[in-house]
Amino acid sequence: MSKSRSSQIITCKAAVIWGSGEPLKVEEIQIEPPKSTEVRVRMLYASVCHTDVLRARRIGDPVPLFPRVLGHEGVGTVESFGDEVNGLEEGDYVIPTMLAECEACENCTSANTNLCLTYPLSRSGLMLDGTSRMSIKGQKLYHMFTCSTWSEYMVIDSNYVNKIDPSIPLPHASVLSCGFSTGFGAAWKEAQVKMGSTVAVLGLGAVGLGVTEGARMLGAAKIIGVDKNSMKKDKGLAFGMTDFINPDECSDKSISQMIKDLTGGMGVDYCFECVGAESLINQAIQATKEGKGKTIVIGGGINSVKIDYFPLLSGRTLKGSIFGGLKVKSDLPILFQKCKNKEFDLDELLTHEVTLQDIEKAFELLKQPDCVKVLIKI
Repeated sequence: MSKSRSSQIITCKAAVIWGSGEPLKVEEIQIEPPKSTEVRVRMLYASVCHTDVLRARRIGDPVPLFPRVLGHEGVGTVESFGDEVNGLEEGDYVIPTMLAECEACENCTSANTNLCLTYPLSRSGLMLDGTSRMSIKGQKLYHMFTCSTWSEYMVIDSNYVNKIDPSIPLPHASVLSCGFSTGFGAAWKEAQVKMGSTVAVLGLGAVGLGVTEGARMLGAAKIIGVDKNSMKKDKGLAFGMTDFINPDECSDKSISQMIKDLTGGMGVDYCFECVGAESLINQAIQATKEGKGKTIVIGGGINSVKIDYFPLLSGRTLKGSIFGGLKVKSDLPILFQKCKNKEFDLDELLTHEVTLQDIEKAFELLKQPDCVKVLIKI
């Protein structure tokens, strides 16, 4: 295998944010060459995830790292790589992942978690060695988790890179790098939805629609979608939803009660909180069956939550999830193959597109009722 080790610093455009709540500015930044285990990627497409919006727009970020280049969903091609990188060549199509899988640590050899201990989830905004390969006017730039996809180029450790079949549509590959896969995995790996079961999905964004699709493929008999935006109903139906609730249309009842009304008063077997709204956690728990209901929390939130004690004491389970429980080497390729086989229609997610130069428009588009996912063409 040939080795590619570029020694050149690349100057390129990226969307830089200088503080919480400040606008993104497309500026010239410098991208250093990759070190021994790293890959420099020329980005082609990226997409906007709710977690990126939280980091950009919310005050009280638990990890306020600035200046920063956000974005953790995307797809690109390998421009160069370090001398210890194996299995990649220049021009290979790759997506970044927030998690790794060493396949050897206690967690990677367990079926119960996808959180690798050797290469853990990064919250530092830096590379594994504690430094950055990005700078602006001599100042260090932080990235989002393991990468920064809202840039023409980025450097990422090879353990957080997944090679993809170039025949997969690139916009689809971008959304598979986090949002849709997170939801699908939550139904498949975390909840392990059973044939004939009942499911409720709180929030019908890309993650919630991924849950819906996963529950459909696993044979759920009833899939209840819950969203305050009635325009999401058609999207939910496209991915297998059987019932829709707009809580604003029945304000005298709680969400959990409306879900119970659709399930003979019993509640559902599985409820997925896909919004990151603290107020929905207890509603999700109470919407599940007493004695055996499971609530999976996958929405990105930043605040503490007070949990009602008695519903949990009554035999229900509350579980958090990162990336839907998917292992990036063992499980993610299965989703790639399903995408290649057109087993799900990801075009339903991609409602809007902007260029990198117009990335600020993405945040306005997300407020539109017909918007599910904004694709960034780089």
